[in-house]
Amino acid sequence: MGKIRFQRSQLCIPYGVFLVCFVLAPLLVIIYYAFTNGEGHFTFENLIGFFSSPNTIGTLLYSFGIAVVTTCTCLMLAYPIAYILARSHFKHKSVILMIFVMPMWINFTLRITALKEILTIIEGNLSYHPFLNTIIGMTYDFLPFMILPIYTTLLKLDNTLLEAASDLGADTVRTFIKVTLPLSVPGIISGIVMVFLPSMTNYVVLDMLYNSTYIMGSLIGAYFSAYDWHNGSMIALILLMIIFVFTLFTNRYADEDAGSSRGGMIRQ
Repeated sequence: MGKIRFQRSQLCIPYGVFLVCFVLAPLLVIIYYAFTNGEGHFTFENLIGFFSSPNTIGTLLYSFGIAVVTTCTCLMLAYPIAYILARSHFKHKSVILMIFVMPMWINFTLRITALKEILTIIEGNLSYHPFLNTIIGMTYDFLPFMILPIYTTLLKLDNTLLEAASDLGADTVRTFIKVTLPLSVPGIISGIVMVFLPSMTNYVVLDMLYNSTYIMGSLIGAYFSAYDWHNGSMIALILLMIIFVFTLFTNRYADEDAGSSRGGMIRQ
């Protein structure tokens, strides 16, 4: 029997079918409902209504603020942890890393419920600090997503660059600022993307710890629950465009920063 050979174009067919069925088709449905009214007529009323409503704009700004604070908090906690684990000589640092990753194996709802009980015991009344509790919950949930890419980037860092900086007279702080930090930017950017984007739409934490009506994901769900697919689709489409622009900007910044860092080190 002869061997069956497949061309590269044939191997791409399953991926093409998947993209059409589960990415392109749902996106076209969202676009259709976003730019039509209840009678199926084309309209920009949903788009105008989004930017003219204080409720939707306020929710968007609040969601953005939650995402920014959560991302910054995760970055400030994750970078020292990832740096220590990657650059140290601990024999069991993989075990320590596993400790940070293990909570991801537990059901999300159980983890947030346990965190809520802990915060309730500590504070006495959870409603006194809704914003702080939300940030704590978001940070607890997304911290591993910030640690892992930074840790991987730092682990692959070429030690000869650090040795060369030391031989040229640079101290530990200067070596970190001029060599380690610029080369770890790709990991930082990956962590920011992995934390910032879901933080804008993850309303489960806010729903369980406070009130989910103040975040974009819950607002979209509220419109769809009320069978208002048109406004819900428009909000989802606008949020998708914001995420697309943010991802495009961060990827371009990461490429430019990595290039300038390599060029700077060559000149130095």
